[in-house]
Amino acid sequence: MPVTFEDVRKIALSLPKVVESTSYGTPAFKVGGKLLARLREDGETLVVGTTFEERREMLAADPDTYYLTDHYVNYPWVLVRLSRVHPDGLQDLLARALRLASTAGQTAATRKRKSRRS
Repeated sequence: MPVTFEDVRKIALSLPKVVESTSYGTPAFKVGGKLLARLREDGETLVVGTTFEERREMLAADPDTYYLTDHYVNYPWVLVRLSRVHPDGLQDLLARALRLASTAGQTAATRKRKSRRS
């Protein structure tokens, strides 16, 4: 059975400190203002934060579920077909995106504190 955006919403909002927002006029999920995932304009694809290495692995392992467009080539995001992704896989993807966004926020805060000391 395909995953719906309502399934995405339930999973995302079950994660710590994740809030629903918008990005590029579509529903999105963020933590501390950092984007984790958003619904693409087609209403059938989720854009999820990842690393370049993980993205390469996902694209190689399951190109029917995970894909990329030219727009995202230079950015650490992967496109996920909701009709193909397994709910457990989606849970893992969103949890990893949360860790990445949380780490990025901590790194930025650390840089800001260090620059104020200088």
